[in-house]
Amino acid sequence: MIGLHRINDVVSVVVFFFFVVLISRRCHGHGRIFSFEMHHRFSDPVKHWSHGKRLSSAAAAAAGDLPEKGSFEYYTHLADRDRLLRGRKLSGIGNSPLAFSDGNSTVRISSLGFLHYTTVKLGTPGTTFMVALDTGSDLFWVPCDCSRCAPTVATSFAPDFQISMYDPKGSSTSKKVSCNDSLCTHRRRCFGTFSNCPYMVSYVSAETSTSGILIEDVLHLKKEEKRQELVEAYVTFGCGQVQSGSFLDVAAPNGLFGLGMEKISVPSVLSREGLIANSFSMCFGRDGIGRISFGDKGSPDQDETPFNLNPSHPTYNISVTQIRVGTFLFDADFSALFDSGTSFTYLVEPSYARLTESFHSLIQDRRRATDSRIPFEFCYDMSSEANSSLIPSLSLTMKGGSQFAVYDPIIVISAQNEIVYCLAVIKSAELSIIGQNFMTGYRVVFDREKLILGWKKFDCNDIDDYNNSPAKPNSTTVPPAVAAGLAFH
Repeated sequence: MIGLHRINDVVSVVVFFFFVVLISRRCHGHGRIFSFEMHHRFSDPVKHWSHGKRLSSAAAAAAGDLPEKGSFEYYTHLADRDRLLRGRKLSGIGNSPLAFSDGNSTVRISSLGFLHYTTVKLGTPGTTFMVALDTGSDLFWVPCDCSRCAPTVATSFAPDFQISMYDPKGSSTSKKVSCNDSLCTHRRRCFGTFSNCPYMVSYVSAETSTSGILIEDVLHLKKEEKRQELVEAYVTFGCGQVQSGSFLDVAAPNGLFGLGMEKISVPSVLSREGLIANSFSMCFGRDGIGRISFGDKGSPDQDETPFNLNPSHPTYNISVTQIRVGTFLFDADFSALFDSGTSFTYLVEPSYARLTESFHSLIQDRRRATDSRIPFEFCYDMSSEANSSLIPSLSLTMKGGSQFAVYDPIIVISAQNEIVYCLAVIKSAELSIIGQNFMTGYRVVFDREKLILGWKKFDCNDIDDYNNSPAKPNSTTVPPAVAAGLAFH
């Protein structure tokens, strides 16, 4: 699932939900680690970079001219400057982690619903795509042989974004997946055993869908060390010929990178081929800068809870047994999807009512009337005496007893000349989702081999802290990655 949130210049918010079901198979494998950096549009470095023209001539000379805004080189340049500013020495960390070979930064782009994007290179010669990341879905797809895709130029996201198209005929390593392939789940729609395998994914939101055929081609990776040794991994992905709904303007117009547990997802493919351990971690920094590490199995001192495994469709679903809000502690009994592709958190009743009412009873500021432009019910005027220490503490007790403190439960929104803050929790009719705002401040481990979720309080920008973490026996670890937390305040 991806939860998309697009907040306009004032406070207008549009919320989308996506859900995809594919066939699953647990895969086991151990090996190297793939990692790449991610940023969001409102991180401090990006704010500085966006005002690059205002730099002094000396600073501008040191920084170098920014490439054309919206180009892949632009975002890559931002990542390079971030590494320079923060003094990262990524090539000397860990045991030869692997990264995407081209454009290994990601940016959280406001005009595209605040989703997290990274650049990946596919095919021979390689074509670069900026794709949205999502732990709640499985299929990796890019626009390809389009009959209906997002336009290459559109007012809804230009000039922040440029669209690439995948051309199967233009790649010497491209191979169409046939209907007799084990990853072909729509055989009933095939015209024959050896015909091209079709795919069709329908999402919950606004008649949003993608369809086309499955393709196998090279995903370009490299060792994150001085030698920068290239690695080519063959993955199966969707040649997205027809998109609808949100994919045409506000969500993932250049493709979606599913990180789910199904056998068609890229983490599953990489672990099945023995390139990585069947696990990955994501570190969610307050500034939105960090890294996602494929193959990272965490550390012995992390907290953990088991996944609720549905064999027919395994997901990163966990159980919550208690909720604490300030001085209030109450029992809870619900399962929730841990989804980096959802910006905020969604809870079903009665847990939603008990959490929000407890929170409200402890707030001293004036509550604002419900605003149809904002999906949050509990919003407050930020007083001149506002102090973050007055925000009630919030924590979840997971199945097994481990505590998950929530460090960033609110969102601050500027509304014309006013500033309001909201409890970033939304009422859900069916499915509870722990969104990335609740994950801020943590390194979260999605261990698909042990079927556990792990977490540890972490400074995603502190490389020394990572290097000093206790090593897990017989495993390799590198700095994790960030699917960024909100940074409106």
